[in-house]
Amino acid sequence: MALNKKESIKRKIQWLKKYIVITVAAFVYAVGVSLFIDPNNIAPGGVTGISVILSRVIPVSTGTLILILNIPILLFAIWKFGFGFTLSTIYATALISAFTNILSSFHAATYDRLLAAVAGGILSAISIGVIFKAGATSGGMDIIVKALRLRLPHLKTGNLFFIADAFVVTLSGIVFRDIDAALYAAITVSCTSFALDVVLYGRDEAKLLYIISNKPQEITSRILKELDIGLTLISGHGAYSGDEKQVLMCAVKKTVFPRVESIVREEDADSFMIITSASEIFGEGYKSYFGERI
Repeated sequence: MALNKKESIKRKIQWLKKYIVITVAAFVYAVGVSLFIDPNNIAPGGVTGISVILSRVIPVSTGTLILILNIPILLFAIWKFGFGFTLSTIYATALISAFTNILSSFHAATYDRLLAAVAGGILSAISIGVIFKAGATSGGMDIIVKALRLRLPHLKTGNLFFIADAFVVTLSGIVFRDIDAALYAAITVSCTSFALDVVLYGRDEAKLLYIISNKPQEITSRILKELDIGLTLISGHGAYSGDEKQVLMCAVKKTVFPRVESIVREEDADSFMIITSASEIFGEGYKSYFGERI
């Protein structure tokens, strides 16, 4: 009985933390929209971009339009993902709408459109990424992208957002009759796409090394001891000499690579080393298979 009570309290604390995180992230998103994007006539794509465009055509605030346009999408989310998942998304969407309307009464943080495009894009990406990690979405294209990720898991979230936003960016240039507006919106989308992948996946680019040496044990011993990274030994033999060879294969982060290179050179200056770039690595020390399914 005591154990069940502790588990219940733990779940309630986790639930509370989740909604606190979503609340903060929704506020950050609204800051990006109300203080940077909206007052500078930048329509960054998705429901937010459409809302910015429509607010110039009809007398309805951007925040209110964000909520109205999200209603059919949220209904789709309830059907596709269930009410349990959608509840937190409804909460996030409602807060974004409310915070956006509240903050719109303040002056823009900057009227430099380039700074606004970059800052607005990065703030949006950070908030979207945090909300995603909390197990919800910020509504709009987030839900559509999440549904697409179930069908196309090999595509990155940031890339899907970029593709989906291209139409809205183009439309903004037509509606505002300002090619600069479309170009700044494209900058915002680019910043959002890049920053979102960093928030969700991290900057995990690494080097993939294949080392062929006459001193494989010495190199292996030093790398394992000094750098504490994994190595894989692959058996092979020289096509010309016919000699048996041990090929060392390891993936290392860019910051660690120079130390590996130094060890190899110190132990065997005549070793043969192939260096390639690895854009993504899954497994221990890198990103999780399950975390990638956001």
